[in-house]
Amino acid sequence: MRRLARTLGTLMILGGLGTLGWAVVVWQWQDPITAAYTHYQQNKLESRYRDVFVRYQPVSPPAEVPVSVDRPRTGRKKPSPAAQRRWVAREAKRYRLALDEGQPFAQLKVSRLGLSVIAVNGTTTDTLKKGPGRYAGPVASYVPGEGQLVYVAGHRTTYGAPFAHINRLRPGDPATVKLPYATFEYVITRHVIVESDDLSVLQSHGREVLALQACHPRFFASQRYIAYAKLVRVIPRGGRPYRVDGTRVAPA
Repeated sequence: MRRLARTLGTLMILGGLGTLGWAVVVWQWQDPITAAYTHYQQNKLESRYRDVFVRYQPVSPPAEVPVSVDRPRTGRKKPSPAAQRRWVAREAKRYRLALDEGQPFAQLKVSRLGLSVIAVNGTTTDTLKKGPGRYAGPVASYVPGEGQLVYVAGHRTTYGAPFAHINRLRPGDPATVKLPYATFEYVITRHVIVESDDLSVLQSHGREVLALQACHPRFFASQRYIAYAKLVRVIPRGGRPYRVDGTRVAPA
C-alpha cells in the first residue's frame, strides 16, 4: 500500500508540474496547439487577401482637377484632402457592404506588439480562431474611412494570441490598417477596462476611432481590455496622403 501511495503521489506531483509548465508556456508565449491552427488559417487568408487587393477596382479614383475652370490647360492641381476623404468614405462603405463573415478584411500592424496579421470580418467563435476580427453587428459597424468606430477583437492566450500583450500599448504607439482602397495610420491614445457584458463600447460616436479589444485578465473573460487609437494619416490608393486633425483634414 505504501508503495502504491508513493507511486500515486509521484504521478500527482509530475502531473502538477506538467500543468504548471504548460501554464507558464501559455502565459509567456501562447497555446502552441491552437496557434498552429491559426498559423495555417493565416496562410490561407494572406493568399486570399492578396487576390482581393490586386483585383480591387475603385469606382472612381480621386483625379486631378483644373486650376482654372475657364482655362483648364493653364495648370492642374491635386484633389483636395476633403475630396479625397469623400472618395475614401464612398469606397469604404462599398467595401464593407461586400464583406462576408470570415473573409479577410485588412492587414493589421501594431509594432509595439510585433503584430502583422490579416484581420478577418466578424467576431464569431470560429472566425476569431483565424485571427483578429472586425465587429460586424448587429450593432451598427464600420470600416476605416467611414469616420466612425472600427472595433477589432482578438484572443489573448489561444489561437495565435494576437493581443496577448495588449496591456503593453502606450499612448503614441502606431497601428496601421491596410485595405484595398487606402491605408490608415493610427496612434494609441488610451485604454479602458470594462465588464464583458458592457455593449456600450460598440456604439460609434461619429468620429474615426480604432478599438483593439481582448479579454481581461488573461485566462479569464470577465472583463474586456480595450485600447483606443485615433486616426492621424490616410494614404488613398492611387491618391495623395493626407493628415487628419480631429474632424479636419490637411495635406500630408
